[in-house]
Amino acid sequence: MPANPKIAVIGLGYVGLPLAVALADKFSVTGLDINENRINELLSGYDKTGEIDSAKLKRSTLKLTTKKADISGFELYIVTVPTPVDDKNKPDLGPVIRASSLVGSVLQSGAIVVYESTVYPGVTENIAANALEAASNLTCGQDFYLGYSPERINPGDSEHTVERLTKVVAGQTPAVTEILEDVYGAVTTGGVFKANNIRTAEAAKVIENAQRDINIAFVNEVTMICQKMGISVYDVLDAAGTKWNFLSFKPGLVGGHCIGVDPYYLAHVATTFGHNPKVILSGRLTNDSMGNFIADSIASRMPHSGMSARILVLGLTFKADIPDLRNTRVIDVVQKLKASGGIVSVHDSYADPLEAKSLFDLELLNEMPHDSQFDCIVGAVSHKEYIGLTMDDFALILKPGGLVADITGMWRNTRISADFSRWQL
Repeated sequence: MPANPKIAVIGLGYVGLPLAVALADKFSVTGLDINENRINELLSGYDKTGEIDSAKLKRSTLKLTTKKADISGFELYIVTVPTPVDDKNKPDLGPVIRASSLVGSVLQSGAIVVYESTVYPGVTENIAANALEAASNLTCGQDFYLGYSPERINPGDSEHTVERLTKVVAGQTPAVTEILEDVYGAVTTGGVFKANNIRTAEAAKVIENAQRDINIAFVNEVTMICQKMGISVYDVLDAAGTKWNFLSFKPGLVGGHCIGVDPYYLAHVATTFGHNPKVILSGRLTNDSMGNFIADSIASRMPHSGMSARILVLGLTFKADIPDLRNTRVIDVVQKLKASGGIVSVHDSYADPLEAKSLFDLELLNEMPHDSQFDCIVGAVSHKEYIGLTMDDFALILKPGGLVADITGMWRNTRISADFSRWQL
């Protein structure tokens, strides 16, 4: 491996683009994405994910392409494609297999192929390796080598960026691990941790998000209990949080491309080894049911029932202040409220209206309404512009007697007039 290897990053989404830009500061890097519109946007200096600003993108030496010929014969390939689940919550490794076949078709002897996509232990060395061998007619471990370095990008997080994260790396051989340590170590101040082997690194990644999912599920179950007792879970958590070793987790909707998905990868591999992952799947069941619980709680408190109820939902993305709609569970609330007879409108200033239409057949409002025609306003996502809403704003949106429903706790300290009602977790 030369001192300045040619690196190709496959997949330029929330994970791949920040990584490619960071690596391009130190190495010769080409980023490939099969989405031509995505490449054209990036070439114009626009990143719709909001992870890289226009000035930084335009300054970068990163080369962009949709053509596999442009990455032929490189020394290092890093695959950062999505790893979703299907409609039965089974791992969908199609993107990884297709990316592996693409890389394999341009692979030359001596190259290293690293995977950052979240997978269960064994995928890199078995499924991905097989696809690489089939496309390249080369032998894994002899003609080319594998590596794994789990991504830890948190969309919208300006503090825990790829340049500051601790990177876990593992190579097929000790020599490959050393190379990966040098490459990733050149772009992060957070240090590099060398895992014992690839399967260990794969397992470390998949349990990181499963652990968080289980902790949120516990708080969500406590929330349901508190609702039945007529007390606020936020008040309970404030009190409990004064204990030095109490873990701080908040209730709510668990979506996105990691926490709501990765536990299913861990559960899948557990079952293949004959283990019934009771805790993991119980957490998933609780969190996946949260949308219906919230919608039912809101519907039962509506000042009007049936088709007469007009509801404004604020926020659709899976977390605050980003445009990411992947696996957002706000849609569960929207659909259940509609099924309950409500006429639901949705506003989200971050989300792409075309994407919302494509994914959910949902027409987003172009602007915040101010016509006092809604029976209920639902704070679903804590976008900055929603946090600052006041009673005067609510009065412009709601009919007299309307309901202010706060899913995220962003209006806990906002004064609500006696002319309106309030509900919160």
